[in-house]
Amino acid sequence: MISYRRPDGKEVSGYLAKPAQTQGAPAVVVLQEWWGLNDQIRGVADRLALAGYVALVPDLYRGKSTVEEEEAHHLMSGLDFGDAASQDIRGAVQYLKQQSEQVAVIGYCMGGALAWLALCHTPELSAGVIWYGHPPLEYIDATKIKVPVLAHWGTQDAFFAAENVDKLEAKLREANVDATFHRYLAHHAFANETAVGPSRIAGTQFDPVWSQQSWDRSLTFLGRTLWTKKTA
Repeated sequence: MISYRRPDGKEVSGYLAKPAQTQGAPAVVVLQEWWGLNDQIRGVADRLALAGYVALVPDLYRGKSTVEEEEAHHLMSGLDFGDAASQDIRGAVQYLKQQSEQVAVIGYCMGGALAWLALCHTPELSAGVIWYGHPPLEYIDATKIKVPVLAHWGTQDAFFAAENVDKLEAKLREANVDATFHRYLAHHAFANETAVGPSRIAGTQFDPVWSQQSWDRSLTFLGRTLWTKKTA
């Protein structure tokens, strides 16, 4: 865990994973699902580090995490999304910019919604990757998104309706955002390997095939948008 400063000067913490070679490595801010900064989301950061990226997961819940659906809903409901996007997440991006020329944001579910907000309000970002999440569409000012975005959606997602995903895609297209949407015959949380067995909440289901394909597509996207921008 490391600490960093938000734009307003407050100090917060996050989980930092580093690649073997940090010199010239791009960076990624990773945004959690509603469970908090748990082992699963740390694993995403570690996986990115193995792929050559510096990855930082902001501790949005200030040390709290849960495996219980009711408590997760309570924690998410208590989160100020505007403050998290403009302060915690932007602060994380600015922290990484001190060492990496290119910084992307990745978010899952609740973190996906926050990633869209960050893309609208964090000019330091270079790209975004979202897995099955968005805020109410009126909160997304597509005209402010100036970087490439890749998004993954489950067509059987009970939490984010397919028609709203279509509306979001149309909104981005109208604003000439460089956005690519991939849709999978999958349920919500299809890329979360812990969404299996009797402990999973209704409507979620890990799918190893779609998870791997979305991961491969994301690494290809990050490689194209971040690594190729490095100066000689």
